[in-house]
Amino acid sequence: MLKEIDISYRTMFAELVQRTHDGQFLADFPLEGWFVTVTVKDRDYWYFDLPTPAGKDKRSYVGPHSDAEITARVKAHKEIKDALKERRRMVSTLRRAGLPGPDGFAGDVTKALADAGLFRLRAVLIGSVAFSTYAGIIGVRLPSSAMQTGDADFAQDFAISAGVEDSLPPVLKVLQSIDPNFRAVPHQADKAKVVAFQNAKGYRVEFLTGNRGSDEYSGKPSPMPALGGASAENLRFLDYLIYEPIRTVLLHREGVNVLVPAPERYAVHKLIVSSRRLTDTLGRVKADKDLTQAALLFEGLLETRQSDAIAFAWEEAWDRGDAWRQAITKSLARLPPKGVKALGQAIGPSIVDHILQKTADG
Repeated sequence: MLKEIDISYRTMFAELVQRTHDGQFLADFPLEGWFVTVTVKDRDYWYFDLPTPAGKDKRSYVGPHSDAEITARVKAHKEIKDALKERRRMVSTLRRAGLPGPDGFAGDVTKALADAGLFRLRAVLIGSVAFSTYAGIIGVRLPSSAMQTGDADFAQDFAISAGVEDSLPPVLKVLQSIDPNFRAVPHQADKAKVVAFQNAKGYRVEFLTGNRGSDEYSGKPSPMPALGGASAENLRFLDYLIYEPIRTVLLHREGVNVLVPAPERYAVHKLIVSSRRLTDTLGRVKADKDLTQAALLFEGLLETRQSDAIAFAWEEAWDRGDAWRQAITKSLARLPPKGVKALGQAIGPSIVDHILQKTADG
């Protein structure tokens, strides 16, 4: 059984999420600028105009009017305050209390991209760096061994990237501000496009997007107008993972405000992708890690009385078709027992038993 985090630390974590959002909002949108409404395809969006020495306003994407949290910050812009010293104290307190954070390099990379506007442009932090935030979100202690990683992955929906009419500065320059040894890695299928960047120690930063079409597009890069010259790898099932991401904080330095997948979607998605890993040694290691993370999240969500979230995420994935069901079924047989039990309690033990029996019968 996973141990719940004391309510005082959970409250502090939630407050830090708000404070880091305030701080990033002020950094992105200085007080000398102003917000404007732009209507695109019958939907209203906030943009921000900032005067420049050349006399022409620089326009930046803020977010949809329908996002109540963003609209509230727009209206309270001049009243927002940021106290870096207090945020650092909160991060330090939470880390000492046992809440995990990223390794320092992953934290620096994510912070640099956040400061460049990556999450303002609705990109989502995924993978094990995102997993490190779930202890504070769910409210349970998660083992640090499930968070070790040698890369950082980010995803963005293509429609968002094409529609915001804004972009990061060149991604390579942003990464080289952290480590000058970062270089662009040409894509194998199209050498003119770059979806990944790597430093001399092999640390890899990769950009992904969802492929809702046929499998022929998987493994091919898509140009992403908002990603500062980077393209993104097309992956099946990714649209499910990054749908309606949640805002949280990476416990690094003064806190880094990020968007991550909802934990229940992350868990179900790990069931899916674990079955599609390569069968070599590295592939098996990654598949085992996928299933460990999925099991921990199922257990944690159940422990904190969030079984409905699991059930809804499961049902949506299961109802998407045969390929989804086959992937889930294949992985369920290898899910750690505590994960199987937690999932069964959320969606119904008979459903899980039926799937496992079909797998055993071949």
